[in-house]
Amino acid sequence: MRLRGCGPRAAPASSAGAGDARLLAPPGRNPFVHELRLSALQKAQVALMTLTLFPVRLLVAAAMMLLAWPLALVASLGSAEKEPEQPLALWRKVVDFLLKAIMRTMWFAGGFHWVAVKGRQALPAEAAILTLAPHSSYFDAIPVTMTMSSIVMKAESRDIPIWGTLIRYIRPVFVSRSDQDSRRKTVEEIKRRAQSNGKWPQIMIFPEGTCTNRTCLITFKPGAFIPGAPVQPVVLRYPNKLDTITWTWQGPGALEILWLTLCQFHNQVEIEFLPVYSPSEEEKRNPALYASNVRRVMAEALGVSVTDYTFEDCQLALAEGQLRLPADTCLLEFARLVRGLGLKPEKLEKDLDRYSAGARVKGGEKVGISEFAAFLEVPVSELLEDMFSLFDESGRGKVDLRECVVALSVVCRPARTLDTIQLAFRMYGAQEDGTVGESDLSCILKTALGVAELTVTDLFRAIDEEEKGKITFGDFHRFAELYPDFAEEYLYPEQAHFESCAKTLPAPIPNGFCADFSPENSDAGRKPARKKLD
Repeated sequence: MRLRGCGPRAAPASSAGAGDARLLAPPGRNPFVHELRLSALQKAQVALMTLTLFPVRLLVAAAMMLLAWPLALVASLGSAEKEPEQPLALWRKVVDFLLKAIMRTMWFAGGFHWVAVKGRQALPAEAAILTLAPHSSYFDAIPVTMTMSSIVMKAESRDIPIWGTLIRYIRPVFVSRSDQDSRRKTVEEIKRRAQSNGKWPQIMIFPEGTCTNRTCLITFKPGAFIPGAPVQPVVLRYPNKLDTITWTWQGPGALEILWLTLCQFHNQVEIEFLPVYSPSEEEKRNPALYASNVRRVMAEALGVSVTDYTFEDCQLALAEGQLRLPADTCLLEFARLVRGLGLKPEKLEKDLDRYSAGARVKGGEKVGISEFAAFLEVPVSELLEDMFSLFDESGRGKVDLRECVVALSVVCRPARTLDTIQLAFRMYGAQEDGTVGESDLSCILKTALGVAELTVTDLFRAIDEEEKGKITFGDFHRFAELYPDFAEEYLYPEQAHFESCAKTLPAPIPNGFCADFSPENSDAGRKPARKKLD
């Protein structure tokens, strides 16, 4: 399984101000991975700064937070639902000024000596919602503290000591994970504020819903665009030689990012306010279209491409299982195409046995695009051709349906590695005893990882203790139970991106600055995710 050199076709943006065709990001680049490598000189600098400037900066930042706390506490007394007084009382203006100055001092102490601001921030009456992207770090809080705009946050955040008080001051919109009706209430609250004619503070929203490495803009959640009100796009840049800012799901952790960033003498950040985007009538009726067109405008300003990868792809990439996906896996692109074809993972999972039975009947016989379309019960289209090309390694217009079923199994149940392997053994195994040889095992594991090349000789020999030249799923299962980390030892012992994956990672959830409140993305039925270190 491999990506074709041409990548996916350019997909024309929809109407309503869409403009030229938008280009999808190269699918081999994983936006949820950040690799940070320091040279010997940079390591020496970090060591020196750790002993000198780092503790001073940390103490100053903590002192600024403590200094801001009583001011925010007094100013946030009273009902948070009450409409802010207009005009603001003099004492509130003074508190607002002091808090902005304190927060700016904190960022200055952290090495953000200059914050380059381009464009003009619109007035609340012009745009009640500010959409920020790309979202790549908790340092994205800088524009929030500079403007004291409201944000959408998880309700649990207000209970955090000191930080919760500062959050309440900016009158955020809280989303409760325990309240099934919270998402609808959130959208209604944003609508109410957006229609207040500037009486409420502006709301800053990170529509990507999670952190990426800024190489592209992933799919925007539609929640910020459901009200149908004008928005002002705001783009963030960190043009630093060494990127210690980016905090993705796979890469340096939160504390390491904080430490390395505070050990840099100077950190650059640019905030650019783009012109207000007023939706057309079509975009008001279609929030997804509205979100897509705003994303295109922001991508053009950043000079990056857009991709249909989503937060759910992050969950796929970092799912906990015995086979962890590499950074350059084709399965993220495959998952994108599955969504584009309208195939629902829930239904696909129920139909996996039917798909596997059909593929087993074909055996190793390869099929063309028409039969491939009939197998998935979808019409032939450009998206299907892109999916077909992932499995057409030879370029001869023929694919093995068994590979497609294995890929579907991984996408539908990424953490259930052994279930996928068992399904594959049923399709590839010999009819008389269900055994597979080394070449079949290589094909199974290459597809399950979404890679083009993989050496499985050592793994196969380790499982095949009796040297029969073939193994059963029972053999594989027993070996996996005895050696749960077999993949790290036998499949990719020297690949750094797999070593980083081998660490226990928290299950990804939407970031704290912009909780996902899109009504169609309910948490019902999902296992509760562990919180990312705040």
